Amino acid sequence: MLPLSEARGAPLVLLYLLGLRALAQVSHRQLLSQPPAAAGPRDFSASRARGYLDNITAIGPRTVGSPENEVLAVNYLLEQIRGIERESTDAHKISVDIQRPTGSFSIDFLGGFTSYYANITNVVVKLEPRNGAEHAVLSNCHFDSVPNTPGASDDAVSCAVMLEILNTLSKSSESLQHAVIFLFNGAEENILQASHGFITQHEWAKSIRAFINLEAAGVGGKELVFQTGPENPWLVQAYVVAAKHPFASVVAQEIFQSGIIPADTDFRIYRDFGNVPGIDLAFIENGYIYHTEYDTSDRILTDSIQRAGDNILAVLKYLATSEKLAKSFEYRHGNVVFFDILGLFVLAYPARVGTIMNYITAAIAFFYLSKKVLQPKPRGNLTLTSWVCTLVAVLLVAVFVSFIGRALSWYTHFYVSVSLYGTAAAATLILVHMLAKKFFYKNVNEHFLGDVFFDASLMIWSIVLTVMTQMGLCSAFICTLWVAFPLLTKLMIHKEFSQKGATIKFIVMYMLGMFVPYLYVLYLSWTVFEMFTPVMGRSGSEIPPDVVLAGFIVIFTMILSSYFINFIYLVKSTKTTLVALTSVFVVTLVLVCSGIFFPYSSDAANPKPKRVFLQHTSRRFHDLDGNVVKSDSGIWINGFDYNGISHITPHVPEINDTIRTPCEEQAPFCGLPWILPVHFMFRKNWYLPAREILPRSPIQFKLLSKKLMPWNSVRLSFEVSVHILICQQNRQIQTLS
Repeated sequence: MLPLSEARGAPLVLLYLLGLRALAQVSHRQLLSQPPAAAGPRDFSASRARGYLDNITAIGPRTVGSPENEVLAVNYLLEQIRGIERESTDAHKISVDIQRPTGSFSIDFLGGFTSYYANITNVVVKLEPRNGAEHAVLSNCHFDSVPNTPGASDDAVSCAVMLEILNTLSKSSESLQHAVIFLFNGAEENILQASHGFITQHEWAKSIRAFINLEAAGVGGKELVFQTGPENPWLVQAYVVAAKHPFASVVAQEIFQSGIIPADTDFRIYRDFGNVPGIDLAFIENGYIYHTEYDTSDRILTDSIQRAGDNILAVLKYLATSEKLAKSFEYRHGNVVFFDILGLFVLAYPARVGTIMNYITAAIAFFYLSKKVLQPKPRGNLTLTSWVCTLVAVLLVAVFVSFIGRALSWYTHFYVSVSLYGTAAAATLILVHMLAKKFFYKNVNEHFLGDVFFDASLMIWSIVLTVMTQMGLCSAFICTLWVAFPLLTKLMIHKEFSQKGATIKFIVMYMLGMFVPYLYVLYLSWTVFEMFTPVMGRSGSEIPPDVVLAGFIVIFTMILSSYFINFIYLVKSTKTTLVALTSVFVVTLVLVCSGIFFPYSSDAANPKPKRVFLQHTSRRFHDLDGNVVKSDSGIWINGFDYNGISHITPHVPEINDTIRTPCEEQAPFCGLPWILPVHFMFRKNWYLPAREILPRSPIQFKLLSKKLMPWNSVRLSFEVSVHILICQQNRQIQTLS
């Protein structure tokens, strides 16, 4: 069978991987572009939802406390809800409440802080059977936005979807078994305040047994289920059964809950303060314009709205008619493993079942490998050595690129990262094994070497599977794929591994056996990069984004190369492949160093803007006796990514390193007016002196008391007063019938 020529071996492997990558892209793009079936009279209508979306975003930015958020958006929602009620059937009763809660809570998000809120706004609607219902399922969105953005994806589109779902359900002649509560929450961007006010203070909150939270980390596309539970596998099963266009991943759940992504949602509030299980969904496509002025309604495809509406409507109807909802606490049976297959359907099973499957798979693999332990073989730990060398080499390139000020060169052109870090990873991997083959295994049978390195990869994955299962990670199912399918393939073509002849037959059978795990990992990697690449443009000045992205690329290179390392020993030569990869790497590195790849884009159709935060501030520093010891005013400048303001400095001479702000060590948060305690993420600050701000109604600050506490701390009590205009509306509960 062997040796294989380079012309028949490496290119076939490359074509195989490119084909799988194309299939993975099809699952993300073409499946999304297929138009849903036309909506019937009782189906979700994306055109009506788009009308709601256009009208909400037409109000403009809706920051908490602004008239746009507290009056205009609220009045619009009430107007639509009352219009929906007038056309509802006699099978339902609709109640609406305007809640303005005041409260506080502590949260360990972003290093931990305590949040206080007063008179924020919630619009709460309850749809229930005419005779009422004891239990309810909650659907949550938020209509407020961050400053300077219409907030179409985050989160006006979700509120538009909820309005249309309310409209659709209210026109149905079929009565629901349980109530559906729609919370249009008006203070999420202030770090989850409105959801806390609702779940801890509203009288309807006591009836909620499960919830669906609608969020966004991008603009349109598919909505990803990235959190469920805690526990309550029946909720995942509800999504599996009901969702028409599923897109879900327990991998996303474990990544998000690890804290790697500096973000959180109302899911946390309902889980931690309401002890209610739920499902968290978010749009993840095109996160480059998330929280920017480009987040407009015209960028959200009608098909995306239709898909989200079909899914959420179906799941809400399923839950509102489920017997399990009333006794949800009786179904807390641990965690669940869930993942979709190319967006076509979802596989879900209890984590305890997954644990058994994982251990059985690992045991079979270890039993197979144990039969070869006593056989004399070259060391298979070269696989790990090659991975370490690859990781070190690629990270050194990433550090170098960051050091010379060329970070994020791939931000607009993702292919640059593949051409730079992907080729470096593949070339290093091949080089290590090529040298080993030439100098250490020169006289060893090449068929034998191919068998050895296949078994070495199988051993590594079996160990990783065992460790991840022991840690209780549901994502271990990926390792199961990477043990079960290769082992089955090896057993099926065992003779071809050691016999000559049938070269094409061996390659075809080998690649068919590896098809499932490779296709799934490529599909998963596409999702990961689609989520994480935009995040690198807003992850702060302290985390080198090239190091993070290069690390991800190396990890996926290791995974995808696992069972192709043996081909390096089976082919006659890898010189041409190595030269080609090295050439692409060198050319890309030269172009990156030259600065030809500008990180950002102002393309109107597909912008990828740089995020810079400006605040005109006046500062007063007080000592413990309340005396002013220092005061100044200026424009406080923060770049949201690792590049800081390096791309702005050449065009604005006043902004340079001479105005870098040192940390005021004796003052909280380095003496800067952080709204959130995120100063550890943004240590590069600039402070351009400017005229003092003169508010119409000056703020009055008065120190009331100070008390020395244990552990060398001081408790200060102070009073701050300012005259502001507050638009108030009387709280009322009314039944629309």
